[in-house]
Amino acid sequence: MYTTKRHCMSVGIEEYLDGYVNIEEFLTYCQTCPNYQTFWACPPFDFSPIDYWKQFETLDLYAEEIIFDEAHAGKKFDQEEMDRIIDDSLKQVKKQLTEELYEIERQTPGSVSLSAGSCELCQGNCTRKDKEACRFPDKMRYSIEALGGNVGLTINKLMGIELEWIREGVLPGRFVLVCGLLKNSK
Repeated sequence: MYTTKRHCMSVGIEEYLDGYVNIEEFLTYCQTCPNYQTFWACPPFDFSPIDYWKQFETLDLYAEEIIFDEAHAGKKFDQEEMDRIIDDSLKQVKKQLTEELYEIERQTPGSVSLSAGSCELCQGNCTRKDKEACRFPDKMRYSIEALGGNVGLTINKLMGIELEWIREGVLPGRFVLVCGLLKNSK
C-alpha cells in the first residue's frame, strides 16, 4: 500500500527559533484542537516553550514520508476505509519512528525526542483530563508544533518537502511525519 522514505538534517536551536518557531501563533492553533488542555503533551504548559528549546544546542529533524501506491494515492475513500488506511500506515510508521527515537535518546546522553504529532500513549484517555499526573512521564514527548514550531515551514524550507492533506475523502499521494531529537544539553 505504501513505501517510506526518510529525510534527516540538523539545525542549530538559535537558527530554528529565529526562523521556524512562533509560539503565540501556534498556541492559537492549539487552542482550536480538542487535545488542548486535555493531553499532558499539549499546551498550555507550566513552563516556557522558549526556555525548553534553549536547553539544547541542536535539533535533529526526521521527516518520514509515507508514499502511497497508485491503488491508493489520489483515490476517494469513505471515512471507515480512510480510518483503516490511516491506522495501517500513519499510525504504524509513527509507532516505529517513536521507538527508534527512544533508542537514539538512550544512545545520546542529554537528548530528548520530539513526537510526530500528538501523544497517543493513553489512546485518548490522558490523565490530564482528571487532573492526575501523567501515567508515562518517561515516554511522553512534546511535538514540535506543541512547542510553537512550524512543521510545514520547517520541512518546506529545510528539507524541500511540501505537506499534502486529505481533501474531501481523497487520500493524498503521501503523508509526512515530522519529529526530532533535541540534543547537546547545555
